[in-house]
Amino acid sequence: MPTLSDTHIRNRYRVQPNDANNYETLHGGELMKWMDELGAMAAMRFAGETCVTAGVDDFGFHRPIPVGDTALVDAYVYRAGKTSVTVRLRAWREDPRTGETERTTGSSFTFVAIDEDRNPVRVPELTVETDEEERLLREALEAES
Repeated sequence: MPTLSDTHIRNRYRVQPNDANNYETLHGGELMKWMDELGAMAAMRFAGETCVTAGVDDFGFHRPIPVGDTALVDAYVYRAGKTSVTVRLRAWREDPRTGETERTTGSSFTFVAIDEDRNPVRVPELTVETDEEERLLREALEAES
């Protein structure tokens, strides 16, 4: 059975002018797209199947990410149903010169595992083994409330 750590993925995206809104900060829709893509990768790593987005919960923007900075996006599976998985997604603004980070965004996305005919298929149970995995699970569950 896959562990929470098996699904943990982190990626960086350099914020370019074509990613920005008229305030010269990252467009929220662009960040949501990046988070959706990374969340799907975490879900597929967990399920071993193609996964498609079924829902997005509580997508909160706490601060902007300016052009020239890096969007650091983090994803991991924290809940498994019969055919669906829930992925915690977080984003930070990262200064590429100093490495300084500041939390900007948090959300949970639900993905459904599908087969070649696009029918839902069962997913495995999630295993949480380490103290770090327990901490991440608690954090994701607390964010839901």
